[in-house]
Amino acid sequence: KDDIDSVINTYHLMSQRWFTHASPTLFNAGTPRPQLSSCFLVCMKDDSIEGIYDTLKECAVISKSAGGIGVSVHNIRATGSYIRGTNGTSNGIVPMLQVYNDTARYVDQGGGKRKGAFAMYLEPWHADVFEFLDLRKNHGKEEHRARDLFYALWIPDLFMERVRDDGEWSLFCPNEAPGLADCWGEEFEKLYAQYEKEGKAKKVVSARKLWFEILNSQIETGTPYMLFKDSCNRKSNQQNLGTIKSSNLCTEIIEFSSPTETAVCNLASIALPRYVREKGVPIESQASKLVGSRDSKNRYFDFDKLAEVTAIATVNLNKIIDINYYPVENAKR
Repeated sequence: KDDIDSVINTYHLMSQRWFTHASPTLFNAGTPRPQLSSCFLVCMKDDSIEGIYDTLKECAVISKSAGGIGVSVHNIRATGSYIRGTNGTSNGIVPMLQVYNDTARYVDQGGGKRKGAFAMYLEPWHADVFEFLDLRKNHGKEEHRARDLFYALWIPDLFMERVRDDGEWSLFCPNEAPGLADCWGEEFEKLYAQYEKEGKAKKVVSARKLWFEILNSQIETGTPYMLFKDSCNRKSNQQNLGTIKSSNLCTEIIEFSSPTETAVCNLASIALPRYVREKGVPIESQASKLVGSRDSKNRYFDFDKLAEVTAIATVNLNKIIDINYYPVENAKR
């Protein structure tokens, strides 16, 4: 409202399809609570009832404001793991994920604008990984399914090396073999090998058996997504903050998150085909589609217009960071 000329310019660029802002920005701009960010990367706060449900509440509040969510669940203890506080054993990640599944169904984005969307990230050394791969499948018992979540594997290089060499792969409970999710690269490989030597594995399987189960799940359900933990951390400029444990719902950003800090991304999209121009044809005539000759010699890419629109989109995204309504305190940090 303080710069109406920029508002009008942005409107015209969007209406002429040079670029668009993300769905939450379109949904919520100009409302009393302008939550304009697209994606939130949430870290499971703790392997406890309090930590699980505090994280669930955070996801629900974000979903209410039209945010997509990525959640790392590597630190949740596996099925059968001992619980000191109750002298009982854990039910594993499947019943917990069903609670998140029901929350995603109930708390849709922006009050009915679209369904809630959570992506759950797990590392393949977790002892419940086979059950995790079955959660979206179309067959099997309903009590073992959670089909409204999206699933992703956060894969260390060591697993792919074991698959290549047709080696064995050890599955651990994070409660009994702590720290594997908190390191990457050589540090992870040393700790993993140490736990193998100490006999802490809950189960040892063929790496290729797990690999083919992953492929079968992808063929049937389209998930899990596969992201490579070591590459993501190795190439990140946030290594100084700690180990990155997940990506977001759509797997296009890699940012650090922790139990006290939720990563946030603000998105806009530029339609590159729109910048292919036709020589001798006024730009107004090209607003809806590329017209004229199909001869490639008559076409060119308008890099000047691309630079202009990119600069405006960047300024807008910077403004979003400043004026945004952050639905949870961890996202403000």
